Amino acid sequence: MTEQNSRTDAEMPVEIAGAGPAGLAAAITLARAGRQVVVHEMHREVGHRFGGDYQGLENWTTKEDVFKVLERQGITTDFNAPPGDNCTIYDPAGNEHRIKSDEPLFYLVERGPGPGTLDSALLEQAQSLGVDVRFNSRLREMRGEGILAAGPRAADAIAVGYHFDTDMDDGYWAICDNELAPEGYAYLLVANGRGTVKTCMFSGFKQEKRYLERTVAAFERLAGMTMRNPQPHGGSGNFHIPTTAYSGLHPRVGEQAGFQDALWGFGMRLAISSGVLAAQSLLSGENYDRLWQRELKPQMDAAVVNRVLFSLASNRSFTRFFSYLSTRKNLRESLRWQYQFTFPKRLLSPWARRRYESHRKDVTCDHVDCYCIWCRGDCCVHD
Repeated sequence: MTEQNSRTDAEMPVEIAGAGPAGLAAAITLARAGRQVVVHEMHREVGHRFGGDYQGLENWTTKEDVFKVLERQGITTDFNAPPGDNCTIYDPAGNEHRIKSDEPLFYLVERGPGPGTLDSALLEQAQSLGVDVRFNSRLREMRGEGILAAGPRAADAIAVGYHFDTDMDDGYWAICDNELAPEGYAYLLVANGRGTVKTCMFSGFKQEKRYLERTVAAFERLAGMTMRNPQPHGGSGNFHIPTTAYSGLHPRVGEQAGFQDALWGFGMRLAISSGVLAAQSLLSGENYDRLWQRELKPQMDAAVVNRVLFSLASNRSFTRFFSYLSTRKNLRESLRWQYQFTFPKRLLSPWARRRYESHRKDVTCDHVDCYCIWCRGDCCVHD
């Protein structure tokens, strides 16, 4: 018997495919428990596809502040994250609604490589714990213990726009108008002389250029947006509640499993939590499906109902809704309630699941001897 064959699973490194928030959160959790971990990232740097994108780390789906949740999970909070406790929302008629919350609704984080970003902070924590992160490394198969965290595989929504320099004051703006962002929303985020403007569309992808032009013009008119050195940027989101989040013997986490908010597209918290849960399942031997279905699925089920209701809303409905929000003092609590899988949402859930269809197909392989990183089902084709 060789030395390698005589080693127990606990002595063998756990391999992780993907160095996004989900993969790095899993690596951190495993390393904190004393496991050896190797993370394979196909790009040359962490957060490569985001390139300085500003995103919101949502803070309304739990009573506990998201930073307290991260600390409890053992995940670093050492990244720049100014709070978003107020913002300006415009309805389709251009009416301004100022939203103010007693507590932060979200925290603004920067994605990609570089100082102060979420991705760099997670990478530094993982490496400080001894995790071996290998860039320009594409894992083709996984024969031992491992976790699949390779990102989205379909586009249920796209966000297209620009990163830019600006003299604008810091602030957060959004527009809900189907003429700018079909079934979605447009947003403008500015902090420290840099900004991101995007239209987040859930349909009409082929007309993205037209919607982006309208979005830029609207923010220039309504918010006085000024851009210097605009750099085009785009991304996609995949929202899918899987039957199982295993592929063969390996847990899938983050967007590879479809874990993202179906209503607004927020996904960082779900990604990090799924990575932590997958790592805990390897450490404890508990079934990963039971863990994520208990901790994450109720929120995701509620989000699907929210998504379908939102997609049916007219431009006139947006005006009434934002007028209502502007009168709420404890807006964070109001939003949290919308993400609870309450009895009315349970009644609506079968209807919503029939109406909502993800572009992602559930092609999880149930072959226990399948080692593919991206499995296509019976054919087991490698990318």
